[in-house]
Amino acid sequence: MKKEKTKKEEKVKIITSYNEDSKKRDIQDFVQYFNARYKAIEKILKNRQEMRNITSINRLIGKKDKENISIIGLVKDKRTTKNNNLILTVEDPTSSIKVLVNKNKPDLFEQAKEIVLDEVIGVVGVNGENIVFANNILWPDIPTNRELKKSSDEAYAIFLSDLHVGSKNFLPDDFNKFIKWIRGEIGNEKQKEISKKVRYIFILGDLVDGCGIYPEQDKELITKDIYQQYEECANLLKQIPSDIHLIICPGNHDAMRIAEPQPPLYRDFAGPIYRIKNAIMVSNPSLINIHSSKNFSGFDVLLYHGYSFDFFVANCDSIRNKGGYNRADLIMKFLLKRRHLAPTHTSNLYIPDVEKDPLVIETVPDFFATGHIHKSIASNYRNITMICGSCWQSKTTFQEKVGHNPEPSRVPIVNLQTRDVKILRFGS
Repeated sequence: MKKEKTKKEEKVKIITSYNEDSKKRDIQDFVQYFNARYKAIEKILKNRQEMRNITSINRLIGKKDKENISIIGLVKDKRTTKNNNLILTVEDPTSSIKVLVNKNKPDLFEQAKEIVLDEVIGVVGVNGENIVFANNILWPDIPTNRELKKSSDEAYAIFLSDLHVGSKNFLPDDFNKFIKWIRGEIGNEKQKEISKKVRYIFILGDLVDGCGIYPEQDKELITKDIYQQYEECANLLKQIPSDIHLIICPGNHDAMRIAEPQPPLYRDFAGPIYRIKNAIMVSNPSLINIHSSKNFSGFDVLLYHGYSFDFFVANCDSIRNKGGYNRADLIMKFLLKRRHLAPTHTSNLYIPDVEKDPLVIETVPDFFATGHIHKSIASNYRNITMICGSCWQSKTTFQEKVGHNPEPSRVPIVNLQTRDVKILRFGS
C-alpha cells in the first residue's frame, strides 16, 4: 500500500519548455536578445561579493584618476598583444572598454585564456585612461554552497540519447536487450530489482537518424522515410513499461528546425511518439522537475542535446587538449561556469528571443543531462550531477573521417536516494 502511495505522489513538472510560434526576425531582435542575456547574467554576477562596487563602463571613459573598480561586460573581442598580454574588449549597455590581463599574473592569465567571445564576465581591477588593468575575472558560475539533494525512497532515473533509428548503423539487438532488461525479462535478481524501480527515462534527442542531415546521408539509411523512422522508434519505446515516465527532447537529427531552442518534436512527423501514453515532450533545452512529493521538492533536471559541444571542443584549448570529445564533463563544466549553453555567437544556430535568452542557465539544476557526442560519462560539479548519454549507433563513415570513436549501448542510471551513478552496458 505504501508503494502505491509513493507512485501516486510521483510527478513530472515541466518548469521551462520553449514553444513559441515562428515569426520574422530583424537586426533589432538580435540586439534585444543580447541585452536580455546581459541582464540575466548581470543579475547572477551582482550576487558575487567581489562585485559590490560595480561601475557602468561609460563612467570610466576619459577618467584619469586611478581607482579600484568592478565592471560587468559582454566579451566583444579578445586578442594577444605583441608583449603576449591579453587584451579583451568588453561592453555593457552604456559603452565598451579595453581590459588588459597581464602575463605576469600567471594564474589570472591562464584563466583568461579560457574566455570566449560573447560570454558575460565580471572584471575587478584598476582603471587607466580608457583601459582597465584586471586583477580578477569572475564568471557567473555555480554557487559553492549548494545542497546535494537526495530522495527518501529508492528510485532510479535513466538517461538515453542518440538512438538514430533508421540508420544502417542503428544497433537493434543492443536496444532490444535494454528493452528486455527494463521489462524485467533479463538480468540477475539484483538487476531485475533495479529495473522495477526505474521511474524516469530521459531521451536527449536524435531519436531518429533523419533525412538530409548531411551530404549523401541516404547511403547510410536503412529506412529512408522520416515518418517510418518515427514509427519504428515508437514501436521500440512503447515496449517500455507504461508506469515509467518518458521525458523526450529533440536533437539536431530530428525532423525539425536545427536552431535552438528547439521546440518539442513536431507532431506532424513524430505523431507515433506522441501516441505513447507515458511520453512527455519538451523542448531542447528544457528544465524538468521530477520525483517531488509532499515533503520533498524534487530534482531539477536541465536537458540539453549538446549541439554547441562541437564548437567548444574545436575552439577551446583547455577542452581539446584534455580529451575533447572524450571529456563531456569538461564541456559541461565549462558551460555551467558561464551559466549559458552556447555562449559564443557562432557556437550554434539560435533564434533571437527578444524577451529572454532561453539558453541562459538561470535556475541551478540538480542534474545537467546531455547527449550528442555519443559517449556516456558521469561526473559532479558543485553538487550538480552531470550526465552525458551514450548512443545506439555504431561508428559512421563521417565519424571515421574525423577520428571520433563512439561508445554505443551504454546507459547511465542514477539512484535518486544516493545520487550514485552507474553506467550499464548493453553492447553485444
